[in-house]
Amino acid sequence: MNIEVKNLCFAYKRQAELIKNISFRLARGSFLSITGPNGAGKTTLINLLSGSLKPTAGSITINDAPLQSYSIKELAKKVAVVRQEFVPVFEFSALQVVSMARTPYLGAFAFESEADQKAIADALEMTDTTCFADRALNHLSGGERQRVFIARALAQDTPILLLDEPTSFLDLNHQVKIYDLLKAAQLEQGKTIIAVTHDINLAAQYCDQILLLTGRSYISPVSQSNIQNEQNYYVGKTQDVFTQEQVEKVFGVKTFTGTVGQEKFFIPLGKFAKDTTQIKRKSNSIQSK
Repeated sequence: MNIEVKNLCFAYKRQAELIKNISFRLARGSFLSITGPNGAGKTTLINLLSGSLKPTAGSITINDAPLQSYSIKELAKKVAVVRQEFVPVFEFSALQVVSMARTPYLGAFAFESEADQKAIADALEMTDTTCFADRALNHLSGGERQRVFIARALAQDTPILLLDEPTSFLDLNHQVKIYDLLKAAQLEQGKTIIAVTHDINLAAQYCDQILLLTGRSYISPVSQSNIQNEQNYYVGKTQDVFTQEQVEKVFGVKTFTGTVGQEKFFIPLGKFAKDTTQIKRKSNSIQSK
């Protein structure tokens, strides 16, 4: 399913405009990463795309139909959302949480079919959560809960996945497994995936397109006069958006950059980081060749 965003704007009540005139189009089977500094509007954008928030201006369409034209049940069959991790109040088991994903497909008598049960079992297996399926969610670690929420999204079996920091709280092994899983869903099932992440190296390796929010639209009017020509976002192919110049400019940190295959990786260089001087010297040597 394709997604098109045109001139999207949003401001929280009595606050400056956080999302300003953002436009992009994703074809079916695309994998987009939304990244940028804290407070730039990444989670807000996910909430707009999922219908949890209404834009103050602009439009969002799914398969050329306005987002607001879908009923809650219709939208739940098209879009699954993994939000930022939270601590649950009720003692639902991991299995019960994942099973909730099948609610949009249940008939009048609300009985799970064999297809529902298979979707649930497959999602648990793919996310390595079968082993604690019977444990209460509030007894799991943050990383384990995050994998349960991803399993729920997969069990929902929608053509579009929206994920807000899906690898937060995960160890390196499970970070890679989750992105491998998402990439497989894109390539093998044609799912359209949008994922918010702070890990620009994972985004560079797995995502075809990047939406890099700069946070410029949220700067106060006093300081805004100094950067009138600054963009509030960049969008495009990964290699085009993730340049060393743009990454350093947007995040305000120097980086050491190399390549893995065709994609860049970035190591931030803090003022007091170990071996920073040596890395900078090597970086300058590479650039001078």
